[in-house]
Amino acid sequence: MKFFKLIIVTLGLAVISAVYISCSKEIPSIATVKSNLSTTATVQVFDATLKSTRNFIWVNDKPVSGAALAFGGVYPGTAYAFDVPAGLANILIKDTLVTSTQAPLHFTQPLTAGKNYTIFMYDTLTSPKQLTVENKIVIPTDTTSRLRFGNFLYNTTAIPAVDVYSYRRGGTNSNPVFSNVATNTVTDFIPYASMITDTLYVYATGTKSPLIVKSFVTSLTPSRSYTSVLNGSYRGTKTVTTFVTY
Repeated sequence: MKFFKLIIVTLGLAVISAVYISCSKEIPSIATVKSNLSTTATVQVFDATLKSTRNFIWVNDKPVSGAALAFGGVYPGTAYAFDVPAGLANILIKDTLVTSTQAPLHFTQPLTAGKNYTIFMYDTLTSPKQLTVENKIVIPTDTTSRLRFGNFLYNTTAIPAVDVYSYRRGGTNSNPVFSNVATNTVTDFIPYASMITDTLYVYATGTKSPLIVKSFVTSLTPSRSYTSVLNGSYRGTKTVTTFVTY
């Protein structure tokens, strides 16, 4: 009887081990955070690709994102960036759903150790594009924050650049805080008041009717750097998304 019990226990352990091994193969190897900035760069990804819903990111053939990235979202969502080995990075961003019509976005990007970058995805599902921008971080010595503006508004034909006004800086009765921002470009950072709410008015350059009026959901934190992005369709739904860059 003891012999049969031993066989049953042994078989049970074998089954559990087999299940564990088969399950462990399904878990992707997510990139770990590194602290040695002498060999790594830091990267974040913003998705302005129209109608995209579930992008995943690979760097040098290794998956780095565990959660899907959708239109208007930033990765990582719980930190300002993730680490990537310095040098020429092989980056792939795609929807893994078999039935997806989104074309994979595959490119190589030189990254310098110790520097910070944002990858802006934009355009459409069938023709995704990207712009990689180095984030030139300067930490304010006072209580201000820093803000920059990106214009990734989509249209099938050429559209005007935009001017951006701030309610806190006098609204449209004053000079724009960002002037003549062309599509698919990002401005430099400028000093910006922190710990207050504000409203941005976005106009097509040279016009009198705003494309969109957008309030900050939360006030900006002192010493942090933020990016506001105009994205969506020029003739349809559009929004301004603000996220932490550093």
